[in-house]
Amino acid sequence: MLITSSGYVILNEWEDIVRRRPTDKDIRIVTPAQAQRIFGTTEAVRLQGASFICTDANQFISHYYHFSAELLFGLWRTYTSLDTFIPENGQTNLPSPRRFLFRHVKEEQWRDYASMNQWVVRGAFPGIGMEFADDWDDRAKMGVPFVLDTAVLGDRAASYESDPYKLSMRSASSAFDLPGSVHWWQPLRKSVLEFSGLSANWISGPLSSQSDEKFVITYVSRQEWGRRMLLPEAHESLVTELHKLQDRYGYEVNIVSMDKLSRAEQIQLAGRTTIMMGVHGNGLTSLLWMRPKPQSTVIEFFYPKGIAFDYEWTTRALGMKHYGVWNDK
Repeated sequence: MLITSSGYVILNEWEDIVRRRPTDKDIRIVTPAQAQRIFGTTEAVRLQGASFICTDANQFISHYYHFSAELLFGLWRTYTSLDTFIPENGQTNLPSPRRFLFRHVKEEQWRDYASMNQWVVRGAFPGIGMEFADDWDDRAKMGVPFVLDTAVLGDRAASYESDPYKLSMRSASSAFDLPGSVHWWQPLRKSVLEFSGLSANWISGPLSSQSDEKFVITYVSRQEWGRRMLLPEAHESLVTELHKLQDRYGYEVNIVSMDKLSRAEQIQLAGRTTIMMGVHGNGLTSLLWMRPKPQSTVIEFFYPKGIAFDYEWTTRALGMKHYGVWNDK
């Protein structure tokens, strides 16, 4: 199993796979004596606290799902293996990571088109420092060794070599071989939702509270996107039936285009949602902020004969139910 790669882009030809394999220019294990010969000193600069290190190419970074639900998802799951007793309210003794290091990504390459990546990172870790490829090169040119107290590595290409990935096709899956609390995601979810301004009762209040007893159904519509949408008549029928549920049972029903909402509104709505549904697409990434409870469910509509496991795996990794729909199946 690999823990890093060369940072070469992910393509599927054999020569591309070989080019992704790390060399001693990417990672090397040395003895103290060898380190002294390399650096010419026995002294090092200590970088205190935890560092999240991403050695991916920039290929998948500027995408909300791949950044938040794979890279950050796996890094945080790995880090929380150091605290296996996180309760439902998200209290943890783990300090926030001090820095997020991107070995092969330039500063202008990590932001997604919807500006969600930076919202999630700043919401989850308000004081975190961000360093990119140029910063990494600056440190290297100094010729001074830096020692990191705690380093959590994330590398998509390396994860492809693991057995968990071969079963799930999800780059974060290897992290789930580590010990962890069932509430491992709650500290990060709580921070992002608090940052969005959502009421504390929706975030981690008692499950028997009045607000939690009310079902909130959110249909993430793509009808204005021009691709990967429901047929107009299917969309209208779904909306009609959802409104019938609202009238009959008093459920809150939301029909939304995520790009029409502010980032805070998107996260707040997801944090209150009991059932989220929509056509396979980036809008379903908001399921990250749903509160896992017995009724929490994601319903995903697929193009006939097409399927992807991105959102199913993520939903189940958070302890929620997932249903995929092809036509009437």
